[in-house]
Amino acid sequence: MPVLLGSEKLLASTRLNGLRVGVLANPASIDHGFRHLIDRFSHSNRYKLTAIFGPQHGYRSDLQDNMIETPHAKDRRRNVPIFSLYSETREPTKEMLDLVDVLVIDLQDVGARIYTFIYTMANCLRAAARHGLPVIVCDRPNPIGGAQVEGPTLEPGFESFVGQFRMPMRHGMTVAELARLFNEHHGIDAALEVFSMEGWSRDMYWDATDLPWVMPSPNMPTLDTAIVYPGTVLYEGTMLSEGRGTTRPFELIGAPWLDGDQLAERMNKVGLKGVYFRPVTFEPTFQKHAGVTCGGCQIHVTNREAFLPVKAGVSLLRECYRSAPDRFAWREPPYEYEHDKMPIDILAGSPALRQQIESEMPLAEIVASWRPGVAEFGEVRRKFLLY
Repeated sequence: MPVLLGSEKLLASTRLNGLRVGVLANPASIDHGFRHLIDRFSHSNRYKLTAIFGPQHGYRSDLQDNMIETPHAKDRRRNVPIFSLYSETREPTKEMLDLVDVLVIDLQDVGARIYTFIYTMANCLRAAARHGLPVIVCDRPNPIGGAQVEGPTLEPGFESFVGQFRMPMRHGMTVAELARLFNEHHGIDAALEVFSMEGWSRDMYWDATDLPWVMPSPNMPTLDTAIVYPGTVLYEGTMLSEGRGTTRPFELIGAPWLDGDQLAERMNKVGLKGVYFRPVTFEPTFQKHAGVTCGGCQIHVTNREAFLPVKAGVSLLRECYRSAPDRFAWREPPYEYEHDKMPIDILAGSPALRQQIESEMPLAEIVASWRPGVAEFGEVRRKFLLY
């Protein structure tokens, strides 16, 4: 279905005429014709591109691993500075913002609370509010739809760069809807303007649109990855491989000590809807267990409407723990600028999930524990939906 992007509506308007423009973007900031927003802006004689900002993995998304900072640089083709917001600063400084009259944000989110681009956006809103700078957020589709909300909710005291605000793991919102929620509900109070989409509805996954897919980050190669990601990103908080260093990150889960056949058999008996667990062996080329053969599962989504990614990811995590609690290990800090709290607690939003796994709480009780937070967020979320 044709979907008109917020960036395409902005470019067709006169909103930027006569202004110095800064842009927060990365390689996924493209239009229907694969034209990048920076290219479109730099070719205009109606306004002037004066600064580029990049999120985690860099403006060019050339840094493969997570937690690798990106240095500042210069776009020599356009003679414009590139400021990294995943470096010694994660928030634009006054000196950076003095170069622009308006900051345009065009980032592709993937629908999970822990994806850091939305917090780089929030940090920009904070800085802009302090310095009186207007911000324009161009909306893009949530690739996994905007209907389902699922998973544990971030609790006070566990805020971090992978979770600044109280919301469940799968939030079911677009990037501009989140910008409005962050700005109004959480009191940032920047001069925010949103360019919404046309033609997108909440039941649409990415492949129901006519938009080309460009990897939002190096380990988000396909829509299939994004669909499972809200559940399997939790494995970053463990010493299990989440498939980084393979061609199927976040779809392949395993460890050298796991028996993939036994694990898959147990998982397929759980009776989860819309998913099949296939036994695999794989060898990551980098990160955890690099160069070592791992046993595990590939998660095949057979019915995305019935599939609950966080429930499936947690169910598999339970089975991995139960397979060999003496060999299973949680990842130790530091993680994403947090040096004291356990990474799994930061990802899940509290210690609750770790404690539930360790106590072997039944899956149904774990899922039930998420419902109050999901319901509370639903009341807040409703006020900021655009579609």
